[in-house]
Amino acid sequence: MKSNKFTLKFNRFLELLITTFFGDTPTLLFGSKLRNIFYKIIFKKLGKSGYIQNGTEFINTKSISIGDGVHLFKNVRLDATGENNDLDLSDGVALEQGVKIGAMDNTTIHIHENTFLGPNVCIGGPGNITIGKDCLIAANCGIFANNHIFTDIHQKITAQGVTREGIIIEDNCWLGYGVVVLDGVTIGEGSVIGAGSVVTKNIPPYSVAVGAPARVIKSRKEKESILATINKSKNEK
Repeated sequence: MKSNKFTLKFNRFLELLITTFFGDTPTLLFGSKLRNIFYKIIFKKLGKSGYIQNGTEFINTKSISIGDGVHLFKNVRLDATGENNDLDLSDGVALEQGVKIGAMDNTTIHIHENTFLGPNVCIGGPGNITIGKDCLIAANCGIFANNHIFTDIHQKITAQGVTREGIIIEDNCWLGYGVVVLDGVTIGEGSVIGAGSVVTKNIPPYSVAVGAPARVIKSRKEKESILATINKSKNEK
């Protein structure tokens, strides 16, 4: 136990030392290249050909994996505080300015290849979150994989704990500006969620959903089916 605590403290010291020394080095003064070299010491994994702008912040980097060609812009904050966390950004992921991702205890957050998160997106555990490949998450979206328990009116809400079912956003989804996704939700592949929507229930694949709470207004497959029928009719002629 003492050895584990010492390791954690040493890792945090090394993390602070390196990120303080190189974290604010301007990009124009080879800051990104220096960070790509020295941050390999502290991260669980740091891929090649990435871009880490000055002003980014990291906590518990030994639980953070970053793939090849990942772009992290100014004021991004990746926080894997606690034990048994896994925060993983796959190849080609891009996080715009002000993105905040917090894992907390016993949480896995995985963002798959070539997914883009717009400015000021907030993703929070505790609770596992998976975002698939080729997704577009617009500015100011919130994805929160927990809910506070508040059933007992004689206790403070802060003392009643949380539930954590987890969130899955499958491949090739587009979440418009300001969408909020709540715990326990799966958004199916190829779905589009309109700006300002609040997703509280599962969304089937290839759906278009809007509103608070979000409801499905049409299927993207319907248009595909209509086009296929038109093309078939043309070919028969």
